[in-house]
Amino acid sequence: MPASTAWPILLAFGITLSFASLVTSVGVGIGGLVLVCCAVAGWAKQVLPEEHHEMIPVKARQFTPSSVRTQVAHIQVSEVHRAFLPVESYAVTSGLRGGIAGGIVMIFPALLYGYLTQHSIWYAVNLLGGAGVAHWTNATTADIAAFHWNGLITATIIHTAICTLIGLLYGAMLPMWPRRPILLGGIVAPLLWTGLLHSILGFVNPAFNARIAWGWFALSEIVFGIVAGVVVTRSGKIRTHQTLPFILRMGIEAKDFKGPTGDRR
Repeated sequence: MPASTAWPILLAFGITLSFASLVTSVGVGIGGLVLVCCAVAGWAKQVLPEEHHEMIPVKARQFTPSSVRTQVAHIQVSEVHRAFLPVESYAVTSGLRGGIAGGIVMIFPALLYGYLTQHSIWYAVNLLGGAGVAHWTNATTADIAAFHWNGLITATIIHTAICTLIGLLYGAMLPMWPRRPILLGGIVAPLLWTGLLHSILGFVNPAFNARIAWGWFALSEIVFGIVAGVVVTRSGKIRTHQTLPFILRMGIEAKDFKGPTGDRR
């Protein structure tokens, strides 16, 4: 049997301390990072290059099968003999496409907000990339509304990473919502996400929280969710065969590949 280990629990505790440092102190975050590094190293030693195992004693017992039947019925195994739930699912690449498409479209409400309120399309960009804007700790509204290369680069990196991760999440979770996936993934989920950020951002970053127009923020999230949901749901589904290679489960086709039922894919 696989050897028991406490490293996963310590890793989870270290990650918890790292995020708790956002509302406590830097020392808590440093302790969490140290614990994360130790847990990752210790866990890796237990699974690489070979997994550690422990011997479990097995007691043998005599068993004589008996039956009153004179014939044995053979089960005809077919593709529908055992169902995998969900039977069909979206490919991982469809979630990536949805996240990229939603991330591109949601830029326009954000730029429109900056133009209407501050007469600058760079206002929302610099808010997102606030850590890279010059003099951010004492930044004025005019400084945030101006163009900054470092703010643009930081905002682009943050926006791309978040949209990609949420797109992957959509691709994984939309099959769990067979009814009205656009309503749940495009409206309900963005509103819940906006409410969560609104409740904690005042403690994490009060300066950032004071400058966010939450109505426009929710609108941008809803636009992202609807577009990403539409792109994902219109993508073709693939059958969820656990025996298929990982490359096929990602939705990447291979020529002349014969599936478990003999069909070519």
